[in-house]
Amino acid sequence: REAFKEKFPGQVEHCMRLTAERLQAVLTKYADTDVSNPDTWRASPKEIADLAIALNYLQEVQRNIC
Repeated sequence: REAFKEKFPGQVEHCMRLTAERLQAVLTKYADTDVSNPDTWRASPKEIADLAIALNYLQEVQRNIC
């Protein structure tokens, strides 16, 4: 239990970093990206929303638990 308590804040931060990096990667606009055409995006609108929601939840965990 103690090891978990000590490592948990770092694990949450690591998950936040990975999620934020993935969100940034799918939001990066490339030459073939047409922002008005979701078919050219690196991820679907739902995937983008899910990543943003996950990052928000992780931030809430970090703020309220860690």
